Amino acid sequence: MATAANPTRDDFEALLNEQLGDADDGGFEGRVVKGTVTAFENGMALIDVGLKSEGRVDLREFMRNDDEHGLEVGSEVEVFVDRVENADGEAMLSRDRARREAAWDRLESEFGEGKRVEGRIFGRVKGGFTVDLDGAVAFLPGSQVDIRPVRDVTPLMDQPQPFQILKMDRRRGNIVVSRRAVLEETRAEQRSELINDLAEGQVVDGVVKNITDYGAFVDLGGIDGLLHVTDMSYKRVNHPSEVIEIGQTVTVQIIRINAETQRISLGMKQLESDPWDGVAAKYPVGMKLTGQVTNITEYGAFVEVEPGIEGLVHVSEMSWTKKNVHPGKIVSTSQEVEVMVLEVDSEKRRISLGLKQAQRNPWEEFAEKHPVGSEVEGEVKNATEFGLFIGLDGDVDGMVHMSDIAWGISGEDALALHRKGEEVKAIVLDVDVDKERISLGMKQLEKGAPTEAAAGGSLRRGETVTVTVLEVRDGGLEVQVGDDGATGFIKRSDLGRDRDEQRPDRFQAGQKIDAMVTGFDRSKKPTFSIKAYQIAEEKQAVQQYGSADSGASLGDILGEALKKNED
Repeated sequence: MATAANPTRDDFEALLNEQLGDADDGGFEGRVVKGTVTAFENGMALIDVGLKSEGRVDLREFMRNDDEHGLEVGSEVEVFVDRVENADGEAMLSRDRARREAAWDRLESEFGEGKRVEGRIFGRVKGGFTVDLDGAVAFLPGSQVDIRPVRDVTPLMDQPQPFQILKMDRRRGNIVVSRRAVLEETRAEQRSELINDLAEGQVVDGVVKNITDYGAFVDLGGIDGLLHVTDMSYKRVNHPSEVIEIGQTVTVQIIRINAETQRISLGMKQLESDPWDGVAAKYPVGMKLTGQVTNITEYGAFVEVEPGIEGLVHVSEMSWTKKNVHPGKIVSTSQEVEVMVLEVDSEKRRISLGLKQAQRNPWEEFAEKHPVGSEVEGEVKNATEFGLFIGLDGDVDGMVHMSDIAWGISGEDALALHRKGEEVKAIVLDVDVDKERISLGMKQLEKGAPTEAAAGGSLRRGETVTVTVLEVRDGGLEVQVGDDGATGFIKRSDLGRDRDEQRPDRFQAGQKIDAMVTGFDRSKKPTFSIKAYQIAEEKQAVQQYGSADSGASLGDILGEALKKNED
């Protein structure tokens, strides 16, 4: 019979189960327990955790950053119980598993609280790196190493540093961490502190960190500001690299600070004097000056008249003669040109310039060199259904109407006599500088051309003749006396006394009408008037059939005149 002084085997087993749980049902296995180092054998530590037998743990599991395990007989350690008893009757213990389990407990708590954790990058894997979180192994994706891509991670290896846990799954043993999140948070804190020390309008020095097509990023001592290309200089800058380079120290002014986005806009030109101050007085309208073409667009060209001052030459103000052509066919980039100031808007910082205004009007120049009646020569540039266009001196064109090509034949037949590229001679009939038109005549150079006394008789001012309509135009009628007599023109206002009668469309080619010769133009061509003819007829009727005192109406007088003519 067992006594308290002599306990039986069953008593020891009951006492053990009470203290540790039933070993058969695995109560000890899979747990982290405390044990005592009892001895060292062949690089192994024998540890008593209160089981039937001791367990062995490799001393290397106790080593961290040096070659010393720091254990001695009697040291108390925590180990993980894999199995209560193996084939040799020993307990299967692990210090690494104990450390991992303890680390997972701690990490889960810190992850729940959103705290940072400390770890060391110790290896490379596909897509990233492995991180030791004091016993637990985590995955660090390559995109989460730094704010910007890192080419060489060697300096970061095996260095204790903070990480942020992004995701963890204990059942699967997965932990994903980020170093970038920590850096961004730290950077945001630093930016907030630095921004508080900055103010709009403040002048500071910075180092050019990066250059893009639209500007440059300048490091202001821990915080970056954007120096936009338009704020680098008052003069046109096609690319920031024309003004600055990476690593250069620049003096800039803080233009704007966005407290919400923590973005800082910088400027360099703001530290210079504004060339637009007093520009209206400096460049009055009508002033001619020389500038350099800096940019060409579809709607015109920009000309720099001084550093920082550019004006636009609109395509319509580029050439007197070249219409509807691309500005690039008139001027080229970097070309020195003479322009005239057309308009200045200091508030909108705009100057309108004219290229053609700096040159003489070619129609004025032509009129001076070739007055009406002078003979010219040129090439047929184009033939239309109503005449020929002749290229003349000064890059201007003159037009020979079909009725002025030749005598004695129709306009259509006269047009058929000439072709594009042919050199012809003509006489100047009229030059309209405002409308930029030059009227020419070819038949006037022919021998025996009709003059004031021609076509079988003399045409006199005030004479009534019968003419044939050759052409109906918007401005009047082109007519001819008889079948082969002199040709002339009846203006729209001379087509009748009443406005309704002054419509050219009420006449048609071939129609014969009576008109009065009212004069001769500078080319000695006769001018006719139906209106003058009507007035003369009415006056004659009044003189023959009555007077204002007879009491007869004008209708009665004209009716009597018509009746007599019928008789």
